Amino acid sequence: MLRTIRITLATIFLVGLTLLFLDFTGTAHTWLSWMAKTQALEAILALNVVVIVALIVLTLVFGRIYCSVICPLGIMQDIFGWLGKKAKKNRYSYSPEKKWLRYIFLVVMIVALVAGVGSIVQLLAPYSAFGRIMTMIFQPLWKLGNNVLASIAERADSYAFYSVDVWMKSLPVLIIALLTLVVLAVLAWRGGRTYCNTICPVGTLLSFFARFSFLKIHIDVDKCKNCSLCAKNCKAACIDFKNHKIDYSRCVVCGDCIGKCHSGAIRYDNAKLHAQHHATTDSSKRAFLVGTTMAATAALAQDKLVDGGLAVIQAKQSPKRLTPLTPPGSLSIKNMAQHCTGCQLCVSECPNDVLRPSGDLMTLMQPVMEFDRGWCRPECTRCSEVCPAGAIKPIDDIEKSSIQIGHAIMVADACISAQGTDECGNCARHCPTGAIEMVPTDPDDDLSPSVPAINESRCIGCGSCEYVCPVRPLSAIHVEGHEVHRKI
Repeated sequence: MLRTIRITLATIFLVGLTLLFLDFTGTAHTWLSWMAKTQALEAILALNVVVIVALIVLTLVFGRIYCSVICPLGIMQDIFGWLGKKAKKNRYSYSPEKKWLRYIFLVVMIVALVAGVGSIVQLLAPYSAFGRIMTMIFQPLWKLGNNVLASIAERADSYAFYSVDVWMKSLPVLIIALLTLVVLAVLAWRGGRTYCNTICPVGTLLSFFARFSFLKIHIDVDKCKNCSLCAKNCKAACIDFKNHKIDYSRCVVCGDCIGKCHSGAIRYDNAKLHAQHHATTDSSKRAFLVGTTMAATAALAQDKLVDGGLAVIQAKQSPKRLTPLTPPGSLSIKNMAQHCTGCQLCVSECPNDVLRPSGDLMTLMQPVMEFDRGWCRPECTRCSEVCPAGAIKPIDDIEKSSIQIGHAIMVADACISAQGTDECGNCARHCPTGAIEMVPTDPDDDLSPSVPAINESRCIGCGSCEYVCPVRPLSAIHVEGHEVHRKI
């Protein structure tokens, strides 16, 4: 029963979190955004006290069920491990805890967070690994499938589906995602929860509390026949059947050992209560308590749909910015570096194709803004709504319109109007804040050719001017970021 409950809840979380990354319409976010906020590292960085306390209590009561039920990367490893067991039964064995290795990775993670070295955080954080796999590998496949359905629906005069662009957001991050998937698959196929119990800093952090959990897996020495089936099916390699001991810091309470024991020697309860012949909590009550505790962390958020931006303009390249652009609500480049785990949820949710993973070594996989495929519409606040780590603070459309993330700069030598051959004015016509105005080149002659003049005090850095500029391959006007965002 314990294993059945675990698989049911894990399936719900895995499907829900997967849909958050694959869905590009925002529908899934409306109902499932709370799932992203239950992730441990993201809750810590966002200072989400309710979720942090709930996860600690959950671990102190039930053990490390977070790793088996809530963490999508852990559930993904279970799938690879299950396929491995299909190929070869009873494939696992007990191995002592490698404390030195676990603590090294935990210390590295803490130092990287304090120092703001985002690339290391992204590589070690479990939810980030899952996010980049979903966003970089599976979301393009999902969109391709959607486009096939859209083509079929179009022939039937149906608008149930609509085509979307499928493009590579970052080749380096795609390669990292592929390598991450391969490494996890191999480790889980061969050794089950090797990643969770040697590398994952979240697993190491939860292990401190799991040692003192109220409910634990126990071996009844009187009933045990030393058949070793429990150890051979323990994906965490934490059951020492010869000495009848279990390493609770690594046990993820999957229940596989209970199902494999033919002599009924393994149970999940409180040892003291069992010894005193008190009634143990039955499985249905445990299931209700687990569900209630996790439901207490839920906070459903509403989403706002936007129409996706202007028509696609081909063959545009992004300029080399002296200061990168971070989304409105991120406050500053420093705040983004210290809080972002690079989970790619904001990148996958951006309806205007503005956000993409950074290729810079220090901020690898953290979101940056480019305007070659769209611009940051003032009414869209999707990224601030989905961020679970506090790297992008929640804002509304009114507040967003008053945040300066950067300012526009014109390159006169490339501007069509400034060259005097023709008058363009695209940037001025599309600026949502009226920060760009076409003024005569000769102040004394109103009939002289007009050129763009930028009022930096009104510019919010949305990138509409850069996106609609017809000059190719680099726009004649581009946006430079601010290290610290300003209010107007």
